Amino acid sequence: RDFKTGLLLKDLVEDQQSLTVARGGNGGIGNANKKFTVPPKPGTECKLTLELKIFADVGLVGFPNAGKSTLISAITKVRSKIGNYPFTTRQPILGIVDTDDFQFVIADLPGIIEGAHQGRGLGIQFLRHAERTKIIVHVVDMAGSEARDPLEDYEKILYELEEYSKELMLKPRIIVANKMDLPEAAANYKRFRKRICNIKIFPVSSVNKEGFEEFIEELKTIICRENSQEK
Repeated sequence: RDFKTGLLLKDLVEDQQSLTVARGGNGGIGNANKKFTVPPKPGTECKLTLELKIFADVGLVGFPNAGKSTLISAITKVRSKIGNYPFTTRQPILGIVDTDDFQFVIADLPGIIEGAHQGRGLGIQFLRHAERTKIIVHVVDMAGSEARDPLEDYEKILYELEEYSKELMLKPRIIVANKMDLPEAAANYKRFRKRICNIKIFPVSSVNKEGFEEFIEELKTIICRENSQEK
């Protein structure tokens, strides 16, 4: 991007893609011993902003402490830093889900807070990576830890995604109802399903590693469909 205007100059998404952003100057002719000389011309200068967007098939999104790090640790060989405080994950963590006949890349994206689309918390650092994913997985703390409401958390995440980019809302999305091993989760899950009926919900326990089979099969189905459409 152009540093001053924010204008996108080029989105480099394939191997060997390139962009010339500043051309070198023309060399001069002659030297001090020659009667005829042509002075060199200076090259162009510009100031750029470089943005890295990670490629992943699946992006996990959710509020801090929703259990994304525990989830990705349970289904991949990644061992994310886990802790009971906001922003334990401060940069995207990539892991490979390896089944008998299929592999795909999943990204544990940093947690968001209200106002993330305006840059609050880890804001844009999180949201820009979601643009590259094929599937967005909402990880919801169904136990309502820290006196949170799972339904409100989900709706707030939807708002942040939509405010950042309308295109994110066009991506396939599913919900993981996490922390189903906790006693408060069952009642919250029942209430959640009554309100949210237009999207698939997969109840899981990342700690007990329960409920992953159907969840992973759904991801495989969507990824295969998206890959075929791209071709």
